[in-house]
Amino acid sequence: MRHTISVLVENEFGVLSRVSGLFSGRGFNIESLCVAETMDPQVSRMTIVTSGNDQIVEQIMKQLNKLIPVLKVIDFTGVDTVDRELVLVKVNADGEGKQEVLRLVDIFRARIVDVAPRCYTIEMTGGEGKVLAFLQMLRPLGIREIVRTGKIAISRGM
Repeated sequence: MRHTISVLVENEFGVLSRVSGLFSGRGFNIESLCVAETMDPQVSRMTIVTSGNDQIVEQIMKQLNKLIPVLKVIDFTGVDTVDRELVLVKVNADGEGKQEVLRLVDIFRARIVDVAPRCYTIEMTGGEGKVLAFLQMLRPLGIREIVRTGKIAISRGM
């Protein structure tokens, strides 16, 4: 089962290395990892997506809570959240494929952020399912390159 874990950490040198080292040292895989400063420049938020059964995730949570620069750990599994991912995709756009790309950009509410003679670079944000569906629709047109941020998440309401 996939879990999205939010980790508030002190914004200091080496914290990312310690957190990722915890995962690799115990054989836990990180499927995606996003880190950015919060409203407090002394604190950063890591959003980590990992897989495992409840026992493994509980072990991860306990180990994370033991790390000194970690301030708070939240498992968003079963919590009502808003989550998004940003993807930049460079796709072929020549001949008849150009109109299909424009149609898909409109349907998925994406944006063309760069135009070259034979390709477009498209920006799209959304939940993981929307991103995967968009990429699946673009694949037959010839995807040249993909860059994804990984999931970020925040709990709903207060």
